[in-house]
Amino acid sequence: MKNMKNSLTGGLVILNEMKDKLPPSEKKIAVFILEQPHEAIHCTASQLGELSSTSSAAVIRLCKSLGLKGLQELKLRISGDLQKKPEARFRDIQPGESSDSIVEKVTNNSLQAIKETTEMVDYSVLAEAVDVLKQAENIHFFGVGASGIIAQDAQQKFLRMNKATSAFTDLHNAAMNIANVGGQDVVVGISFSGETYETAKIMEIAKKKGAKTISLTRYGQSAVSAHADVPLYISASREIPAPFRSGATSSRLAQLHMIDILFVNLVTDQWEQASNYFNEITDVMDLLKEKPSRPKQEKS
Repeated sequence: MKNMKNSLTGGLVILNEMKDKLPPSEKKIAVFILEQPHEAIHCTASQLGELSSTSSAAVIRLCKSLGLKGLQELKLRISGDLQKKPEARFRDIQPGESSDSIVEKVTNNSLQAIKETTEMVDYSVLAEAVDVLKQAENIHFFGVGASGIIAQDAQQKFLRMNKATSAFTDLHNAAMNIANVGGQDVVVGISFSGETYETAKIMEIAKKKGAKTISLTRYGQSAVSAHADVPLYISASREIPAPFRSGATSSRLAQLHMIDILFVNLVTDQWEQASNYFNEITDVMDLLKEKPSRPKQEKS
């Protein structure tokens, strides 16, 4: 897999995702950067600390909390953001809205979630995830609720790569499934919040058993990503408020988008093998279209 990216972006998205989870001093820096991004990209750590009434040490801690390599990466990502054309922001849906307004807003919010997820991709981590999946003999996907649907979609895709693949949405069934996992297995825990108890527990058990673990959560440290060898993130996407929130609309599409990215990367990394597998699948599907033949009766 090629690990290249010409222009980093996503700095402002990451800051927006994380600002309410940060300690007070780091939050002050994040707010300053979000309000004054053009000035912030020209500042040193000391200058940022002074302008936000904090310290250079707090700036360094902020970069660590954001999961970035340092201030330089943060500034590069923000610079990339500032070079982009202005985009429509997430828009809330209000009671009694017209159908045309709902279509426009839901479509916009879904596109934004996918775009922001793409901006936050760490290409070295993505390459690591693809390599882990490539080496795996068995892949086990787990999620509950809406994330369970993502797990089932992932299973359906990765079965095409001729790998033993499972998907579970029930804690006890998943526990039985991973009771004997080892180094040849990969367990993928899917949870939008990253705090789903069942998913965190399955990841913890899998890691203790020696399996490789991959998490797919909203951006930032969480109970699920804490047990992941390879943490992958999606945009938190300002979800539509209750009662519409229960649909997990844009976050679900962002999760599906990341699964697609993983799958297509794996396919292109093993193109010849994948082509053979897909041809075999097509042949079997063609056989399903044929009328079943009756077994010949032996004459007595």
